Amino acid sequence: MNNSLVSFFRSTIALILTAFCLQVQAAPVDYSDPWEGMNRAVFGFNDALDTVALKPIAKGYDFITPKPVQNLVGNFFSNLGEIRNGANAGLQLKGKDTLISFSRLLINSTIGMLGLIDVATPLGLEQKYNDFGLTFAHWGASSGPYVVLPLLGPSTIRDGIGRIPDTFADPLTYHTPERERWMATGIDTIDTRAKLLGPEELIVGDRYNFIRKSYLNRREYLITGEYPQPEDDF
Repeated sequence: MNNSLVSFFRSTIALILTAFCLQVQAAPVDYSDPWEGMNRAVFGFNDALDTVALKPIAKGYDFITPKPVQNLVGNFFSNLGEIRNGANAGLQLKGKDTLISFSRLLINSTIGMLGLIDVATPLGLEQKYNDFGLTFAHWGASSGPYVVLPLLGPSTIRDGIGRIPDTFADPLTYHTPERERWMATGIDTIDTRAKLLGPEELIVGDRYNFIRKSYLNRREYLITGEYPQPEDDF
């Protein structure tokens, strides 16, 4: 078996066992921000880099690339994510979601022309997003405080650790040559950033707090299926 895959399974088992041992979850998401000063500094760095580099590129991509082509690009990378979705659903013992994710992968990779066309959704197989941060949450691992990661953006300690096995669940990690892998990652990043050009116009007030609030609310919804009540909002 490929050594990278062996490492992936070993690290996954170790992290899941760690999650079992850390039965200290007081709430699905920890809304505290004890590192706000540091987080704001990293957020400022990320935002500046986005303003001078990524956002202009995303705007150019959005301007010159027809929407149907953007949809094909988004579908392709979304289809690759079904491996992560299915693996985590399995680790959470969610049989139905596991079956849906891998069925979507099979259908869209074949009938959907390598995932370029989403055939599964019209068939009633809606995508079930999942990741290792959510798996840790499912088994009781505490989220830890909010943290802004350099280049990667908003996270929590739990979600940040979850990014490690998420990387090993990404087929691009194993693609060679390396130049093509970085090109694909770059296209995925630009396409994702272009999709955020519209929604970011909705940001009001303090940009840092708005993004922090939106991120944590979404993570809570993915874990519990419910958004915080207005009186519980922060």
